Amino acid sequence: MAISAAQDELENAWAQLCLSMPCAYADYPFGPESTVFKVAGRDPGKGKMFGLIMHLNGELVLNLKCEPALADQQRSEHPQITPGYHMNKKHWNSVRAGLDPNLMRELIEDSYDLVVDGMPRRDKEYIRLQGTINKGSID
Repeated sequence: MAISAAQDELENAWAQLCLSMPCAYADYPFGPESTVFKVAGRDPGKGKMFGLIMHLNGELVLNLKCEPALADQQRSEHPQITPGYHMNKKHWNSVRAGLDPNLMRELIEDSYDLVVDGMPRRDKEYIRLQGTINKGSID
């Protein structure tokens, strides 16, 4: 199924947001049609997924991790947010086109932060340091 120019542009925007997070990178364990976004500390081989872009029946979808307490609220407030496709429905949401770009950034950042918070302390410290260096806050 062909991807529209608008979907391609949105997919690129979502990918750029995901890749803008410190120590984030793209991986393709399911093949070239799905992009998995991971974050890793000192060992890139131990990256943890915080996002997954895929095309479902011609529709662009981004799976993001979410606090279980917020997941139901977000789903009820936004028809573009549904339980995570092919994921643990309690912890993951599937997001479709049509959300405000600022809300989209918040959802991606929240997913990333949840994954980083679950990592070992030394990895969290390494990731935070890389984020500080990338922002130019260290002399």
